[in-house]
Amino acid sequence: MATPDITVHGAGIFGLSIAWTAAKRGATVRVIEVAHPGAGASGGIVGALAPHVPENWNAKKAFQLQSLLMAERWWATVQAAGGLDPLYARTGRLQPVADDASLRQAQARAATAKTLWQGRATWQVVRATGADWEPSSHTGWLIHDTLTARLHPRAGLAALIAALRAKGVDITTCAADARGPQVWATGYAGLLALSQDRPRQVGGGVKGQAISLRHDAGDLPQIFTDGLHIIGHGDGTVAIGSTSEREWADPATTDTRLDLLLEQARAALPCLAHAPVVERWAGIRPRARSRAPMLGPWPDRPGHFIANGGFKIGFGMAPLVAEAMTDLLLEGRDTIPEGFRVSASL
Repeated sequence: MATPDITVHGAGIFGLSIAWTAAKRGATVRVIEVAHPGAGASGGIVGALAPHVPENWNAKKAFQLQSLLMAERWWATVQAAGGLDPLYARTGRLQPVADDASLRQAQARAATAKTLWQGRATWQVVRATGADWEPSSHTGWLIHDTLTARLHPRAGLAALIAALRAKGVDITTCAADARGPQVWATGYAGLLALSQDRPRQVGGGVKGQAISLRHDAGDLPQIFTDGLHIIGHGDGTVAIGSTSEREWADPATTDTRLDLLLEQARAALPCLAHAPVVERWAGIRPRARSRAPMLGPWPDRPGHFIANGGFKIGFGMAPLVAEAMTDLLLEGRDTIPEGFRVSASL
């Protein structure tokens, strides 16, 4: 076997996306995964690719916007290469407007979105219609954005693996075979390793939980209400999530919290009242101290690089994260925003 140009550690969304982008550009790539693809937070069920609000613009928000805008074509290329559907669709999102102050704020954001989103997506304030697939709104108004998309996480990983295999990329458990520049996209465990022997934690984990119901929402918009994400997927399921918990020692809390999520979702959308539960999921999401992805060289380890800290936005950020990391690895071209650098979390 030819010596890999790049070795990627971790077969989650960041690792597989970087491997795919590098392979597509002609690099020889090996992926090393000590458990199995999607063993961490990337193997969840939610898959909400949602933007930050269009205000207080900065480099992080601009990076996310670019990634969300390129996602449709990027995932279509993955599907074409490997033949598996990632179940991506830019379905938009509905959010209720709580009160008059929130209405004024939403209207102001609608104006700024026209400029910040480059005319390629809209943020609108619309009248509620009382449709079954619509959150209740005290004001009678809803926010409807057309930038939010969805992708089933497991279908996305499967599509990437199929595309990589079509390129002849080896996914192995043998860490002894690692050669070339090393990309560490190892999630929560990777953040703990990076924190060792440092005066403060670089990052850690936040438990997330979600539940999946059998209900066909087709290509209806996502719902975001009272902190709850409700996403209709292309496989005839609806994902509801997710919680954020810093303590997870007691496994009994998983079902308790998920029961509450289900109750909230059915109150928000009564059409889900009799939808059967398909799956309950819990996992530890990697959260960097800066709350942004950590990208770039690993300090004091020449030839090693970090791609971690996707937390809640990993799938939405993945296309551009992969491009930026591949620019750095193959061309030495650094396009990583300052707030995403590893140093921002050290």
